[in-house]
Amino acid sequence: MDRQPGVSVRFKLTLSYAGFLMLAGVLLLVAMWGTLLRYVPERVTRTPDGLSPNRDFVVHTFVQAAGQVLPFLLVFGLLGGWILAGRMLAPLTRITDATRMATNGSLSHRIRLPGRKDEFRELADAFDAMLARLETHVAEQQRFAANASHELRTPLAISKTLLDVARTDPNHDAGEIIDRLHTVNTRAIDLTEALLLLSRAEQRSFTREHVDLSLIAEEATETLLPLAEKHGVTIETGGGIAPTSGSQALLLQLTMNLVHNAIVHNLPEQGAVWVNTSVRPKTVVLTVENTGEKLTPELVSTLTEPFQRGTERIRTDHAGVGLGLAIVKTIAHAHDGTLTLTPRSAGGLRITVELPATDPHTDR
Repeated sequence: MDRQPGVSVRFKLTLSYAGFLMLAGVLLLVAMWGTLLRYVPERVTRTPDGLSPNRDFVVHTFVQAAGQVLPFLLVFGLLGGWILAGRMLAPLTRITDATRMATNGSLSHRIRLPGRKDEFRELADAFDAMLARLETHVAEQQRFAANASHELRTPLAISKTLLDVARTDPNHDAGEIIDRLHTVNTRAIDLTEALLLLSRAEQRSFTREHVDLSLIAEEATETLLPLAEKHGVTIETGGGIAPTSGSQALLLQLTMNLVHNAIVHNLPEQGAVWVNTSVRPKTVVLTVENTGEKLTPELVSTLTEPFQRGTERIRTDHAGVGLGLAIVKTIAHAHDGTLTLTPRSAGGLRITVELPATDPHTDR
């Protein structure tokens, strides 16, 4: 925003300091004036020690002294006020410089204002925390954009190759090319829909309503039960009512992703998945566990990154697009919740989603 040049805050504070100092000096002189005149006679009187001054003499002397003191107070107030205002506003100058650097794209700079806690240091600390979160968010967005571009480029390149083959080799089996194009196109559509869902969750562009996580868990497991049975994976569900607030569709997608991942990342034979809901004093918890290969904590910490895959899937007919847990994490954060991934000692993964609890008896 373009603004007209104005008087600096430092100059305004200097005038304020000097003005208050002058006012205090005048009030003090007035008080002394009144006190002195009360005890000074109007005429010269004789005392054992000699003649005492009369009121006119005291007034003349007092006015001369005041005329010397007031200019001194004015100069002292201006100089002292300028110095004090500069010292008081120095932290604000550092904050302003950091803001300009952030505006120009430098998000790594931090103010780190030293000293004891006060209003300026609270502002500086809050600004540093905001810069840290913004820097992390921008880095994640840049990494995500690069990964998304790479993932989308692959199916497009494959489609181009298949079309080139169909154009240059008329004797090639057209049915095979069409089937492969259909598979590649389906993957590209799935990836695009996942990216749109991720963006929607990040922007929190959804209407909140009362939701029972236990019902959502049941719906997700029933939907994916044929997939589990097809590959010999058993699913066990448990837990009671878990009321929370949020988007029914997004929370269902979250649960579907967790259960789907638990199925496709499992043992080749006789795998198992456990889905459970519970209630804590202020939160509700959805837990999804599965059997599978042993995972290291270092590997688990990367699984929520977009397009990261922990192990080779045993279900190649459900390869996914690498956004399952990234979507889960984003949906959980959009609902003011947390996502925790813990490797199981016997193999597999335990994933916990914790969301704020709501009163199930509240009117909808």
